[in-house]
Amino acid sequence: MTVLLILIFCLGYTIIAFEHSFKINKAATALLTATLSWSVYALGSSDKIQVTDHLTEHLGDISGILFFLLGAMVIVELIDAHDGFDLITRRIRTSNKKKLTWLVAIISFFLSAVLDNLTTTIVLISLLRKLIADRQERLIYAGLVIIAANAGGAWSPIGDVTTTMLWIGGQITAVNIIAKVFLPSLASLLVPVLIISRQMKGNVSQRPEVLQNKNYTHSSRERNLVFWLGIGCLLLVPVFKTVTHLPPYMGILFGLGIMWVCTEMIHSKKDERDKGGLSVNRALQRIDTPSILFFLGILLCIAVLESTYVLHDLAGWLDRTIGNISAISITIGLLSAIVDNVPLVAGAQGMYSLDQFPADHYYWEFLAYCAGTGGSILIIGSAAGVAAMGLEKIDFFWYVKKIGWLALLGYLAGAAVFIAQQFLLN
Repeated sequence: MTVLLILIFCLGYTIIAFEHSFKINKAATALLTATLSWSVYALGSSDKIQVTDHLTEHLGDISGILFFLLGAMVIVELIDAHDGFDLITRRIRTSNKKKLTWLVAIISFFLSAVLDNLTTTIVLISLLRKLIADRQERLIYAGLVIIAANAGGAWSPIGDVTTTMLWIGGQITAVNIIAKVFLPSLASLLVPVLIISRQMKGNVSQRPEVLQNKNYTHSSRERNLVFWLGIGCLLLVPVFKTVTHLPPYMGILFGLGIMWVCTEMIHSKKDERDKGGLSVNRALQRIDTPSILFFLGILLCIAVLESTYVLHDLAGWLDRTIGNISAISITIGLLSAIVDNVPLVAGAQGMYSLDQFPADHYYWEFLAYCAGTGGSILIIGSAAGVAAMGLEKIDFFWYVKKIGWLALLGYLAGAAVFIAQQFLLN
């Protein structure tokens, strides 16, 4: 049974990794792999009740991640529907390439910590398409956005799916992950930015005045209110968890409830036609539902490997073969450039228990950094990279040649800073 489970998982993983070649949505593959794996487990087990109990237990933990993602996605969609992100993008007024390089990097780095790396990438690349006419120039900045967004998401409990998974799983705490991973993440960004900025000379090819002439369908008061309310609700989540000790998804659902009530009150005097896409109902229709189903499927796949002790045996093999937990984390980060970091982190969570590595242990914090930033090395290694590839039709090998090596240098620099920081503090 164990061999069959591993074969099913590897086959599903391969199809997911080469989604564009097979032309099969990765959510469909993940769901099919999950149901097949659990079916094999159930058919091969003599105790069907125990299998069901394992599934129910894992589903409770997985649902917390899914509800968190759902709430965060809807809040971000509401802000975007009200053009709230224009409050940020309209502040970019320079056409100097060096200044624009630093400005884009800094905005991406901090914005992704509050929102998430995927949303930040979409917002910033949409902005760059309005700012820069020359596509080759724009692609360099798009690559920079991927690196900065992934680096920014790694040090925030709500900035990257993998960091959020570790936070919800109890492996890290919000304050500690910010304190320990901020400097390494910043180092992983500064190295590429310094190299790119030295190459940038003169002004961008063209800067159309699209942003200044945009015709809004709602008032600046509505845009400001929804933007700051949404950001406040996202920032409230760690505070809510600290005060109530409830899971993070309760905090995000609380924030979504506040946003829902407030937006209904703001548009209460408008008819349904005027509301357009400004309601939560429309936001729910626009969120990336296939991504949520992908997370469900892949996390269920990892759960069955954990229940059958495959991950436990893998942890033992890594300990015997590599031995050093720093080397294990760095390896996972490099692998996340090739395959999705979500199942890698989910697998790592199942490999080691909180009894072995308690909350805020060096291993969990370093894993958060490595899995969050390692995906920048290849364009297929992160949600931010895949989104940028789709928006700008970025070639895989162009990214390797122009951006990948910069991301690798930044990744190794950040890892060195993390290890040095840990050595000095302890």
